[in-house]
Amino acid sequence: MVRLPYTTALTTLFSYGLLFAFGQLRDFFRKLIDWFKAKNVKGYAPICLGLEDFYVRRLYLRIQDCFGRPIASAPDSWFDVVERTSNDNNKTLQRTSNTTRCLNLGSYNYLGFAAADEYCTPRAIESLKKYSASTCSVRVDGGTTKLHTELEELVARFVGKPAAILFGMGYVTNSAIIPCLIGKVCSHSYYIHLTKMWVDQDDYLFYLFTIFQGGLIISDSLNHNSIVNGARGSGATVRVFQHNSPAHLEEVLREQIAGGQPRTHRPWKKIIVIVEGIYSMEGELCKLPEIIAVCKKYKAYTYLDEAHSIGAVGQSGRGVCELLGVDPTDVDIMMGTFTKSFGSCGGYIAASKEIIQHLKHSCPAHLYATSMSPPAVQQVISAIKVILGEDGSNRGAQKLARIRENSNFFRSELKKMGFEVLGDNDSPVMPIMLYNPAKIPAFSRECLRQKVAVVTVAFPATPLLLARARICISASHTREDLVKALDVISRVGDLVGIKYFPAEPPKIAEAGHDKLE
Repeated sequence: MVRLPYTTALTTLFSYGLLFAFGQLRDFFRKLIDWFKAKNVKGYAPICLGLEDFYVRRLYLRIQDCFGRPIASAPDSWFDVVERTSNDNNKTLQRTSNTTRCLNLGSYNYLGFAAADEYCTPRAIESLKKYSASTCSVRVDGGTTKLHTELEELVARFVGKPAAILFGMGYVTNSAIIPCLIGKVCSHSYYIHLTKMWVDQDDYLFYLFTIFQGGLIISDSLNHNSIVNGARGSGATVRVFQHNSPAHLEEVLREQIAGGQPRTHRPWKKIIVIVEGIYSMEGELCKLPEIIAVCKKYKAYTYLDEAHSIGAVGQSGRGVCELLGVDPTDVDIMMGTFTKSFGSCGGYIAASKEIIQHLKHSCPAHLYATSMSPPAVQQVISAIKVILGEDGSNRGAQKLARIRENSNFFRSELKKMGFEVLGDNDSPVMPIMLYNPAKIPAFSRECLRQKVAVVTVAFPATPLLLARARICISASHTREDLVKALDVISRVGDLVGIKYFPAEPPKIAEAGHDKLE
């Protein structure tokens, strides 16, 4: 958890206040000019209005060259960043034909499968030739190949659950699944689909409508936006507990169980607690054993998002359950994505056969969205087989050992330099706190100038005062790559002024002589 120093908070607030004041002043003069120019069609309200639009125009556009940088190669340890220019003070950016070869510290290519791989790439190419780039259909029509079925079985075996279901997008996996698990009411589309399947079983429909009422979601305060939107879209009651705090979770559970549903005070039909394995903006590991103990005590279901942890942590890459010694059977619903450790796209839900069957009948992302591209499915199958050693080599074990070694080495060295680094050991996600808005573009641009590509994150992805640079380490990084990155980041950190702690003095080698008494 970030503890913002008083002086840092004061200077950061002053910086934002200054930007806000000058932005409002410029808006005032723009309104005076627009008074004489009828640009808007009369009778229509502006589409973009409010503080969000003000933030984009007066703050974000000033530094938008630090975000959304296009690349011209595979996201390996080194990649080509396309250079862009602006002739209107960053309001618009134009791509050029020039590229810069940079060390990649931004892509979450944790195990290095996003680049060409001796085992995965030939099989993905072969599947492209056999199945084409798209199934051009949804799963319930003609969008299920034998590759999709194979991957579902392989994912279930890999994470230790009875069954799994695939989705074409990781974000949608959360935002579309959560309403199906605990929605207040079935949508009209669900009703139509279920009526077609259960036309003579009205009692079953009534049962489904009944169980979707009275649900409670208890979500970690720093859960991903996909979880937030899924919870909001469910129509269920949502409560939030302090980040990674089992004690506060128990307090919220006790309060909600004692109070019951709003207005009626009837008991909750079901309660789901949603947490992440590794928090993407914090780099912290979930306190999963303690949270599961609390959930068992109060008979609440557990939903675990392993987008950044599956494949990246654990002795055999099976995520935080393996790393923290948690039995997968104690987690009711396990979610993960294929975009991080497996070098592909899409996501999955692994759970009991009953839950998976229910999702296949009711989830719009399964019923109406085009299925995963067959080459993407084959990429995941091949990557998991490499991780499990089923390719006939030990490359998977080597990758897992390297990502763990690289992550711990890089984190340790950053802390020694005096940076404020969030997160836990073994996590490949390392946020470096920047705070001040002027330091966001300064850090990003100077790193890029020295051929190190980093990702900076600011509002609305983080709280306004907690801007940061998010470093993602890969197994494809060599020790030389990491040393170069540390050297550049250290020099840029001194230049920008983001070393908020005193640097650790270098250790002096012992002379080897016995101490005289």
